[in-house]
This record gives sequence, structure tokens and C-alpha cells, in this order.
Amino acid sequence: MNRPLPKFGIGLALAAAALTFTGVEQLGALAAEHGEAAARLYPPAPKLSAADYPSIAGVNSRVAVWIFAQLHLWFAAFVLAVPIFVFIIEAIGMRTRDKRYDDMAYEFIKVSITAYSLTAILGGMLLFSLILFYPHLFSYLSTIFRESMFYYALLFFAESAALYIYYYGWHWLQGGFRKWVHLTLGLVLNAVGTTIMLLANAWLTFMMSPAGVDGAGVFSGDAWAAIHNFLWNPINIHRFVANIAYGGSIVGAYAAFKFLTASGPRERAHYDWMGYNANFIAICALLPLPFAGYYLAAEIYAYSQQMGITLMGGIFAWLFIIQAVLIGTLFLSANYYLWCGMGRSDGAKRYTKYIKYIAIVLVGAFLVWFTPHTLVLTNEELKALGGPHHKILGPLGIMPAKNTAVNVMIIFTALSFMFYRRANKVATVPWVKAGNAIQVALYAAGIANILFLGIYHGYFTNTVYKVAASIPQVLTTLVVIAGSIALDSFIYRGGKEVGPLHWGRIPERAQYALFLLAVAFTWLMGLMGYIRSGIRQHWHVLDIMRDASPDAFTPTLGYAANVVSVAAIIFMAMVIFVFWIAQVSSDKTLPAGYWKD
Repeated sequence: MNRPLPKFGIGLALAAAALTFTGVEQLGALAAEHGEAAARLYPPAPKLSAADYPSIAGVNSRVAVWIFAQLHLWFAAFVLAVPIFVFIIEAIGMRTRDKRYDDMAYEFIKVSITAYSLTAILGGMLLFSLILFYPHLFSYLSTIFRESMFYYALLFFAESAALYIYYYGWHWLQGGFRKWVHLTLGLVLNAVGTTIMLLANAWLTFMMSPAGVDGAGVFSGDAWAAIHNFLWNPINIHRFVANIAYGGSIVGAYAAFKFLTASGPRERAHYDWMGYNANFIAICALLPLPFAGYYLAAEIYAYSQQMGITLMGGIFAWLFIIQAVLIGTLFLSANYYLWCGMGRSDGAKRYTKYIKYIAIVLVGAFLVWFTPHTLVLTNEELKALGGPHHKILGPLGIMPAKNTAVNVMIIFTALSFMFYRRANKVATVPWVKAGNAIQVALYAAGIANILFLGIYHGYFTNTVYKVAASIPQVLTTLVVIAGSIALDSFIYRGGKEVGPLHWGRIPERAQYALFLLAVAFTWLMGLMGYIRSGIRQHWHVLDIMRDASPDAFTPTLGYAANVVSVAAIIFMAMVIFVFWIAQVSSDKTLPAGYWKD
């Protein structure tokens, strides 16, 4: 059932009780009159038949819309995220007076310029395909969201103007007051881009959790109610975090591409440094991403238990095993790149002996994370096993085990990054041994608490405590990471460097980890987008507008994986084209004074 509306407050109830019988009749008449006026102004959701869906010979309408939508969303995520961290990098460069940051930010935004054009082209193709293949659905949505769609178009022009002035005026708006003008343009660009994302999210979440309409789909006229539907905020949080991580992975792939094609040590050093910063951005957003995903899934279940069960316990459950494999790939790739990057420092030998233990923990947690609860078996396998659940591994398939595994992976990824930061430094504070002991105790207590919450509350208490235990697990992880980083900053404040970092002294195989990061993110976003859309099943708008097209069925997992894979290949080919355009249009010489030959 859908989540009920909030109850009246006691003050409102008393006021309602104080009304006379005549007043109630008058209010009822006014409400009925308003409802009739709304029905005249806004018709109910259309009831469609298969004949209401146009078709083109040889073209599968759903697959066409699916691929255009997915390509548009991938590029949109990229061009939304890049200006965010470009603005931050530029501000860091202005604060530190290190021109390397300014040049890196400029190169990142240059890559996004071509991607921005492709985003607009793909958005137009998506719009035309929706109007052509699903005219009644688009007409219904545009009736409800006409104002937001109009302002979306205006904001798109504003974003384009801000982006082009921000990019082409980069070198002109340098120094003194002009630099502040340029940073302000970057802030405006990000504000407009984020607003565009929020408006588009309202349209898709309305289809999952419609609001501002009655049971027949008649719009009340309250546009804000339709925008601020139940799943709007969870999607906003999840997409914002995911877009930053995704943007970091794509620019990391760009840096890896430039590193592998570099013509000399200066270029290798420069793009090694860029790749490190891009990976750092991706990791920073990747760490909280599982929590944002869990929050979204919990809110989907809170809104509609049917959607929640379909999501986690129905046909889509096995896609979450693939999701676990891909997210595990992201964590392992990011950690592997950090471990390879420790070779830049002459002092890394102190910590390399711990890498194998971190790797064992990460792989172990990864194996727990993608262990399924119920196996897909043949009759012979079912008889041999004695049931669909493995006697030993079956308990690892429930959510308490997976929550525990992902929190452990996040903590040990943070530990890898802390070792990387420490590798080239020597602490000079007199209390360094005590500080290290506190950090060890913090990690040990945090991991012990996560394991206790996951094992005891997950397997020896009732369901209420199983679900509730995930919250203190998350809080424990956040406390451990924040506490260790804060303590580490005090321990190494004023510390001595072992030697200069040797940028460019990293094996080429580390660059392929950055490529893997981008590919895994792309495939993961595509599959999760399919799940989010697919849990509506045979509804265009849940419980209001039924899908009567010939494709009104849930495709098999293999079919969906093939469509997403084809779209991912097309996207990666277009990304390579973007990289090539950025390369042929770039200045072949690096600024002097940054990197030694």
C-alpha cells in the first residue's frame, strides 16, 4: 500500500469540530465545485490501448527511448558533476596560489564542453522519441509539469551562457577582481545545473510516486505538490552524490588516456597528478554512495511495499548481485590505484607490508556482499543441495551481512587512503606513538562494533532490530573515518617530507584501473536506472496511467543487460571521441616550471 497522508493536527481537528453543520455543507460544496473545475481544466490520465502507440517499421520504440534516455543521463551526469569539482579546484588554486590547480580545472572543463553539446543533442533525440512513440504519456506529463518544463528550457539557455562564458573567459577573467567574477560565474553555473537536475528528477519520480493528483490522475493544479513528491528528495541526494563520483571516474579515464599517450616525462607527471586528483574525487563521493542508495531503497519501500518487494525480493533481486559485483569492482579498482600510487613516494615501504591484509579484507567483504540468499538452480542441483539455500553460505545472503560487508569495505578503503597520505611524511609531534595507538584503537573498536551490530542484531534478534542496526553501523563508519582523518591531520601537522613525490612514477597498469572504474560506473548506472524504471512494471505513472503498449512487460535480465551493454559501448565510443577532440584542440606544450624533465 502507498504511504498514508499525515493525520490532522489537534488544533485543526478542534477547529473542524467547531464548524456548524451548515458550514460543513458549504465547505463540501466549495470542494466539489473546485474538484469539478480542476476536472474541467485538467483531464484525468488517459486510458490507452495498443493502437494509441505509434510505431516505425523496424524500430523498437521502447529500446529507442531507453537508449536515448540512458545516453542522455550518462552525459548529463558527467556535465553536471565536472563544473562542481572544477569550481572547487579553481577555488583551491586561488587560495593556495598554485597555478597547477587552475590549469587542471581548465582542462577538465574543456573536456566537458564537447560532452555538453552531446548532452543537448541526446536530450533532443530523447524528446523527439518520447513525443513520437509515447505521445499521450508526454502530453499528460507536460500538462502537469508545463511550468517546470518551460523554466527548464530557460534554465538550459542560462546554463549554456554561463558555461561558455566560464570556459571561454577563463584566461580573460584572471587576477584580482576578475578572478572573483569568474568564480561567481562558476557558482552560478553549478546552481543552474543542479536546479535543472532537480526539475528533471521531479518528472521521473512523479511516475514512481505521483502526487498532486487524485486516483484518476486529475491534477489539482498544485505544481509544487507534483514536484515535491515522496521520492523526489531521495533521488536528488542519490543522484547528486553518484554524479560527482561518476564525473570523477570519467575525468580519471581522460587523465589515464593522456598518461598512456604522453610523449615525455613532463606530460606523464602532469597527467599522473590529474589522474590522482580525479580518483580522489571519485573515492570521496563513492564512500557515502552506498548509504544514499540504501536511503533511496528504504524510501521506495516506505512509499510502496509492492515496489519495495519487487525491488529487493522479486525479479530484480538478482540484478543486485550484479550490482554488488560492480560496486566491489569500484572499490577494488580505487584501492588498487592508491596502492600503485604509493610508488611515487620513497617512504611508502613502511606501509606496503599492510596492503596484502587490506586486500584480503576487501576481497572477503566483496565475496560476502555478492553472495545471493536464494540460488537459481536446476532440479538436479536443487535435489543435490537439499533446497535453494546453501547451508553455510545462505546466511550471508541477507541484508545484515551485506550491510556489515559494505561498511567494512568503506572503512578499509579510507585506511588505504590514509596510508597513501602518510607514505611521504614523517611525524614530528612528540605524541606520535600515542596518536597512532588511538587511531588503531578507533579502527579496532569501530570494526568490532560494526561486526557486533551485523552479527548479533542481524541473526539473533527480531526483524525490527535487524533493520534498525544499519543506522548505528553507518554512524560508526562515519565516526571512524572522520575521527581518524582529524587525528591524522594533527599528527602530521608540520611533518617532514621523506622526499619529493615522483609524479609519473606509477606503473601503466594503474591507468587501466582508472579505465575500469569508469566502465564499471557506466554499466552500474545503466543497470540501476533500468531497475528504478522497471519496478513500476506495467505502469507509465504508478497506479494512475497504465502502459498498454506492445512492450508493456518486464524484460528478462539478460535482455536488459544486453540493452544496457550496447548503450554503454556507444557511450564509451562517444567518450573516446570527446577525449580525442580535447586532445587535438589542446596546446601540445605544458607550462614551464611545474614538472621536471
